[in-house]
Amino acid sequence: MSRDRRNKSRALEARLGHVFADKSLLDLALSHPSALTGTQSPALFSNQRLEFLGDRVLGLAVAEWLLREYPKADEGELAVRYNALVRKEACAAVAERVGLGAHLALGPGEERAGGRQKAAILADACEAVIAALYLDGGLEAATRFIAAEWAHFVATPTQLRNDAKTALQEWTQARGRGVPVYKEIGRSGPDHAPVFEVQIEVKGLPAETGSGSSKRQAEQAAARAMLIRESVWTEND
Repeated sequence: MSRDRRNKSRALEARLGHVFADKSLLDLALSHPSALTGTQSPALFSNQRLEFLGDRVLGLAVAEWLLREYPKADEGELAVRYNALVRKEACAAVAERVGLGAHLALGPGEERAGGRQKAAILADACEAVIAALYLDGGLEAATRFIAAEWAHFVATPTQLRNDAKTALQEWTQARGRGVPVYKEIGRSGPDHAPVFEVQIEVKGLPAETGSGSSKRQAEQAAARAMLIRESVWTEND
């Protein structure tokens, strides 16, 4: 390993808060399938398997944190919060903040295509790094990194909040209320600036309405109104 690469590796370890006993784990976590050559198997020589494990480790750490921080929350509320925190967008944002893109091993084609800035690649690498931390330093090393980096989202949860329709569906399904049904009940205004009104119905709950300049916006407004009314979200969400 060159001195420059060694220094970059040390800098990344410092950012991750862990010095790897097995450096190959970190190298594997940063190896995108596009970097493979010849007959190398993606399953063995890229970060795909580590990504699978890291997703589960992240889920466990976040679920445990939510149970501890929200002792009175029911399953539905926990599910909404959980899904907002383990989404690929969260992993990509963490990877970008940590600077994983600069350390990735990419193939020439992916390099030219801007792979170091692609959210999907960054998210996968972040999950793989979490797995590498877990395998090298145990759950403590992984949860220490997650606690440090996900605290940002916990402090500002709306940055990673699911869209209202997705959040509402997760909440209703977790409570056995099925899938929300949206109906367009009105349209006003000129053709170039229409206003749509939508009603949302959920089993066992009063209907709610919302309006917007498109049908989708109206559906989102109705879903958000119901989430606020049922105390799943607040006015600030």
